[in-house]
Amino acid sequence: MDLIGLLKSQFLCHLVFCYVFIASGLIVNTIQLFTLLLWPVNKQLFRKINCRLSYCVSSQLVMLLEWWSGTECVIHTDPQAYSKYGKENAIVVLNHKFEIDFLCGWSLAERFGVLGGSKVLAKKELAYVPIIGWMWYFTEMVFCTRKWEQDRKTVSQSLLHLRDYPEKYFFLIHCEGTRFTEKKHQISMQVAQAKGLPSLKYHLLPRTKGFAITVRSLRNVVSAVYDCTLNFRNNENPTLLGVLNGKKYHADLYVRRIPLEEVPEDEDECSAWLHKLYQEKDAFQEEYYRTGTFPETAMVPPRRPWTLVNWLFWASLLLYPFFRFLINMISSGSSLTLASFVLVFFVASVGVRWMIGVTEIDKGSAYGNIDSKQKRSD
Repeated sequence: MDLIGLLKSQFLCHLVFCYVFIASGLIVNTIQLFTLLLWPVNKQLFRKINCRLSYCVSSQLVMLLEWWSGTECVIHTDPQAYSKYGKENAIVVLNHKFEIDFLCGWSLAERFGVLGGSKVLAKKELAYVPIIGWMWYFTEMVFCTRKWEQDRKTVSQSLLHLRDYPEKYFFLIHCEGTRFTEKKHQISMQVAQAKGLPSLKYHLLPRTKGFAITVRSLRNVVSAVYDCTLNFRNNENPTLLGVLNGKKYHADLYVRRIPLEEVPEDEDECSAWLHKLYQEKDAFQEEYYRTGTFPETAMVPPRRPWTLVNWLFWASLLLYPFFRFLINMISSGSSLTLASFVLVFFVASVGVRWMIGVTEIDKGSAYGNIDSKQKRSD
């Protein structure tokens, strides 16, 4: 390991990133709270401000991937479709197999300049998580309970609110609902067999109702579905801890632009269309494992500097008073002060490991009794 690689793996560096992220995130959340005063006066101005505030937080994670880790992502796509990316609203359907696939989705949005306004279909519990969850609430993210009778009305209403959204956005949706593991795949294929659907080798059976209601609610506002199939070269198994340690990964992302007019309006036909899409995604993955590449032209959209500039701004604003405070604590010589410092350091260490741990595949959502029942009703 070289000197820079050794430096990137040090916990002190991780603690700095964590401190800047948490402190800046709480500042942003506080500012967002005050922007609520704008909502009854000028809703569109409220939305535009919160897009910029959201970028201040989410771009820090993208910065870790693109600048700290240096992870490369090659996009394989039709050059004619490429020219439209970032210039239109789109529903992004991404496979859900890797710990950092959500970061790759955010990186895609950042490369095309729509990260601040982009949306996801997320679990309702995340709305209560400080920083990311609260930020999402103010940017009108769409939350679901994964209980269709409850979600049918609330998700539809949230999506309809986005019809007059003033910023371009990608609406990212993981139709599989949870990350791929062998155990989850086995259960999913049992459901597929029971429903008479073709088996999938590299994906879980997609949940169709959320996708169908998204298409129906955003039709004539969203121009296309971007079918995105992600994989990593040389059988790399990327993790958020690896990114934090500065490990460089090599991603390939196959993006197909499908005009929304080609997606059926009828719910049953839309469901059949999505199942067919996942069978095609499975074939693309099979081809990738066989040849090491995806179809279409390989392109690498350039990194934009703004994620790095944003992090440097927050670091310069927050680190000086933080280190000055630490130095004053240590120089005081008080046993109680030093003990408090050790305790804070320990709690911070546990906090960093916990934040990383919740992204691990084996810590993902349960996929069994309840999940399989939901799939049977899909």
